[in-house]
This record gives sequence, C-alpha cells and structure tokens, in this order.
Amino acid sequence: MSKLLDDPRLTAYALGELPATEAKEFEMELQKDKEAQEEVKTIQKQAGLLKEELKSESEPRLTYEQREKVMPTSKTSWFMKWGLGGAIAAMLVVVVIQKTAIKDPVTTQVFNTKDSSVDQLADVTEMEQDIASAPAIARAEKKEVQRTRVMKKSMAKMKSRRAMAPQASMESVASFGLKGGGAVGSIAPWPGHPPAAPADTESYAEAKVNEFIRVLDNPLSTFSVDVDTASYSNMRRFINNGTLPPKDSVKVEEFINYFNYKYPAPTGKTPFSVNMEVAKSPWNSEYKLVRIGLKGKEIALNSRPNSNLVFLLDVSGSMSNPNKLPLLKESLKMLLRKLDERDRISIVVYAGASGLVLKPTPANKKVDIIQALNRLNAGGSTNGGAGIELAYKTAMEGYIKGGINRVILATDGDFNVGTTGRSELLKLIKKKAESKIFLTVLGLGMGNYKDDTLETLAQNGNGNYAYIDNMNEAKKVLNEDLSGTLMTIAKDVKFQVEFNPAKVSGYRLVGYENRMLKARDFNDDKKDAGEVGAGHTVTAFYEIIPAGVKFKGPGIDKLKYQVAKAEPVKVLKEETGSAELLTVKLRYKEPEGKTSTKVEFPLNGSNTEFKNASEDFRFAAAVATYAQILKEDSRVGDKKLSDVLSIAKSAKGSDKYSYRQEFIELVELANEIKNPVQK
Repeated sequence: MSKLLDDPRLTAYALGELPATEAKEFEMELQKDKEAQEEVKTIQKQAGLLKEELKSESEPRLTYEQREKVMPTSKTSWFMKWGLGGAIAAMLVVVVIQKTAIKDPVTTQVFNTKDSSVDQLADVTEMEQDIASAPAIARAEKKEVQRTRVMKKSMAKMKSRRAMAPQASMESVASFGLKGGGAVGSIAPWPGHPPAAPADTESYAEAKVNEFIRVLDNPLSTFSVDVDTASYSNMRRFINNGTLPPKDSVKVEEFINYFNYKYPAPTGKTPFSVNMEVAKSPWNSEYKLVRIGLKGKEIALNSRPNSNLVFLLDVSGSMSNPNKLPLLKESLKMLLRKLDERDRISIVVYAGASGLVLKPTPANKKVDIIQALNRLNAGGSTNGGAGIELAYKTAMEGYIKGGINRVILATDGDFNVGTTGRSELLKLIKKKAESKIFLTVLGLGMGNYKDDTLETLAQNGNGNYAYIDNMNEAKKVLNEDLSGTLMTIAKDVKFQVEFNPAKVSGYRLVGYENRMLKARDFNDDKKDAGEVGAGHTVTAFYEIIPAGVKFKGPGIDKLKYQVAKAEPVKVLKEETGSAELLTVKLRYKEPEGKTSTKVEFPLNGSNTEFKNASEDFRFAAAVATYAQILKEDSRVGDKKLSDVLSIAKSAKGSDKYSYRQEFIELVELANEIKNPVQK
C-alpha cells in the first residue's frame, strides 16, 4: 500500500494548502506513486462537490454569541442544549469522523470577521439586535444537519480507499474546510463543544497520589499554592464529549480551586486571610478532614493600575481548528471590552517565525486591535521559543513601573520547532520571570494538547494557567475573574503545616502532588512558589489520622543507631498538651519584593460530623471526592459518583454563575459514562 496515503501532507496538497516549497517537494514524491495521485483526484473531486453544495445555502450560520444569547450553552451538557437538530448534527459528525481519514487540519473561518462588523464584535452586549428568532434557529439547525449529510455523502467514497490512520485526530476532520473566497461553512460543532479526540495524542505529566505520612517521622508538610484551574475545564471537555478524562490529567487541587468559596476578606496589611475548618472525613469515619482556605484581597477593576499586556498567540497549523485560534480571537475580544485607555495592548504571533502584529496600542482603540486579531490565520510549525523571546522583549520595552506587566500566552502547547526541549523551555521562561513580568497561560484545543508543557511554563514563569474549552470559560477567566487573572497581589506563596503529634498520628495532603516542597524550602526566599491574584481563593484539604487510631500507611524499619520515639507523650514541648491539631505557617512576597513575610495560624480540634460542616466545606469535599474517583484513588474508600451527587446537591448553596449546578450535571454525565444503563 502507498506510504503517501498516510502522509498528513496529502490532504493539504489536494486542497491547495501546502506552502509552495513543500508542495513542489511533495509533487516529486507524488509522481512516483499512482495510488496517491488517484487519492488526490478523489479528494479534490469530493471537495468540489461539497463547495458547490455549500454555495447553495441562503442562510448563514449563527455566530457563537448569537446562539449563546438564545440558547445558552454553559450550564448544562452540550447535547442537552443544542436541541434535537444540533444533537443529530453532532452525532453525524462523529459518524463521519470515525469513518474518514483526513489528517491534516486546514484553516477554517467560523466567525464573521469582516471589518464592517468590528463595532459589533467589539461589544457583544449589542448582539441582541442581530439575533434571529426561534424559527430562524430551527432553520439554522436544519441546515447544520443538511451540511453534515453532504459531508457524509462526499466522504463515503474516500473511506474505502484510505483506512483511518491510528494517529489521525478527530479534530483534523472536524476542521475540514475549503481555501479561498472568504469564509466557508464548517461542519465542526460550535466552539466549546468539539468532537472527542483520542487522548493518547495528548500529553500529561504522570499522575501521582500523596500517601499517608507518619507525624513522628515527618511533622512538617510544605507546598506551593496553586490557583490554576486548567484541569477542571479540560475534564469538562472530555465529559461533554462522552468520555472520562485520562487519570493523569486530573489534578485534585485544580478541581477544588475552580470554585470560589465564601471566605472573609482580609483585614490589615496582610494581602489575604487564612480560614480553617475541621470535620469528620467523608471517606473514613475514623479520620478527620481539615480545610485550609486562603482569600486574596479584592481590587476593583476601576481602581487597578495601568497595564502593559502582550498577547503571545500561537498561529501554527495545529491552531487552525474552530476550538483553537477562532475561539481564542473571540475570547480576546471579550477581554478587550474590560480594558480602556489606561491599558496598552501588543500582539506577538509565532509559527515557523515570530513577529509583532500589533505594536503597543491603547485599549480604547478597539477597532485597530480587533482588525489585527481578525487578520490572524493559522499555518506553519511552532517556534514557541522565539515567540516567547519576542513577547518578553516587547513587554520590557513597554514596562510600566508599579503597573500590570503581563504576557498572555495562548497555545495548544505543541512546540515542535526551535526551542522544543522541556529543559530549554524551562530555562528560558525562568530567566524571563526575573524581569518582573508575570505570565498567564491559556491552553486551547484537543488531540495534540500538551498540558504538561503549559503547566511547566506557568509554574516557572510567575504565572497562572487556565484551559479555555468554550466561550463561557473564556468569560469566566477573562471577564468575571479578570482581576485575579491580571493582578498579582502576592508571589512565591508557600504553606507549611506543622502537626501536633499528641493529636495527629498521620496525614495526607489531598492533591498538590506537583507542588510539594522540602521543609527547608519554606524559609528559602530563592525557592520559587505560586502566585495569588486579586480576589483569588485557594483551598487545600488534609485528611488526618487522629492520635490513637491505628496508622495504616507505610512505616520505616527499626533504627539501628537511634531509639525512635514510639509515643507522642515522650515529646517534651508543652504545646503538645494543648487542643491544637496543627499550625499553618504561610510565607509570601510583595509582587515586586525580594524578601518574604511570614504569618501563622493555629487550629484547634473538633468532632463535628461531616453532615454538620459548612456548605462550602461539604461542596469542596464533594469536588475533591469526584476528582479522586476519576484518578482511581482508593483512599476515598467505597465512595461512588452517586455519593458525590448527594453531597454536592445538599451543599450547592449560593451559585451566582451556576458553576456548581454545572458541576452537578457533569457528575451526572460522568456517572452515565462510567455506569452505562444496560438495555
């Protein structure tokens, strides 16, 4: 069989998407392969049929915002919201994808980006006047079905000629489009509801789970704060696509910290408050669960300092799909609505080469900025290192002393040209972090998503990290949580918890596995840690084994040269006789400071039943239980997703943006996926 049939260049060549140099090289190979030549002709013929069919359409597709106004998509599962027509269309897309072999993504425009609509795009709140009535939506959904059927028919002839290559991602097919003549109709679902992609083409750091630790052996637990939320929204993408997320992708702390909790605002000079609560563990009735919550001080957007923002945008070929670059462009337009003349925007792009697309421009010149965004198209390979260099250079040239200086990197993380190795990227970003310019990393897309690379960049670049799977998540990160996303109130924030051996025999930190620090790192101001933004909340759980309860974790061998302290009563400190379970110590630096400040807070014991704990405590515990079940962590005992639902529903409490309701619905979907009804 012809080797070229599995070459990702074949489809791009047939559709005229290969650069001239690559096309000439490919033609030389093609001349020796008659089977591949026939395949090219077949693709071109079927693409022509599809193009003619699409030309006959008289009704344009609704934009994402128009659909969202009439049929909101964020609060329940995608197939519940689309209605019957949309659901049928989505299912047909999956059928087509599973039986088709197109492998090379082609740039597809799915948004109206004509300059004449700039003002409309700049202020989506004015979109109501352009939204069609309910009958119009029905017609649009019908067209969606018809479009998908055309694609299915057009591709049917190809499926017998070329089997689906194992590495071909579903998103490659979903992004199929035609070059030239402006925008064409895309068969891909709306951004935020893409078809499922094979997880084995994505990259996640190996999952770890914290074990129980004996207090007499290790009385100190030290970790860096984490305000990232990417793992949660990435999970939502998998669940909405009908599959459970890879367990390596699940980070318990990012699930918990996706939600805000009602911690009191800080008072005094300390930029955050520390709040603690203890109750019996829902996973083991003999154990207890301790919650430590941090609340950053709020800063109103109208009182924020001037900002110098550099958008570093990946426009490589892997970003062509609707849930990548097109979604990113609309997300940044949403952010733009919150900015004004105090802010300066620059746009740097990178693919095979890097360039400055927009020099520093006042944010109130929205037309200029939106036009620059609209001109962006995906193509080429990814030279991420060069882009990072140029972005930080641009940020330094526009540096505002005492202001917000931040690079906003948006990519699927597929760095494959230039500085590619993890160690090289790590060195580069660490060096740039010393420039007092903070980093925000926005992950997008699927199929070749590199979560581990993006997390590395964020952790080592004084940054935060979010995953944008739909416009509603973009709204959360770049609108509702904008203060926290942009304004850092403290950096190198570390926790150190000291346990009282008279009250606690063992403990485990729930999550934060890749944020663990050595005890001596707590007092080392050279040791990097996490950043906290304005208004951010950070939550951590410890499950503790009370003194007197048998410790079930791994112990150590009997010492040959020392006599181990067998009982906590042999410890001579008077404090062991107090009611204190533990003491929380916290270190942080001012955003531009070099020396840390330490604060500490003790916590007394309690025998509160889990059912009597606060709503926030129980809801956060439900989220932690859900994440641990997805990680297949045996430490949650016999808890099932049905138990998660019961706890979450009883503790939902105030839910301004319906994120907690959405969580409940995601758990219900996960339960259906994990435990399908047998017919």
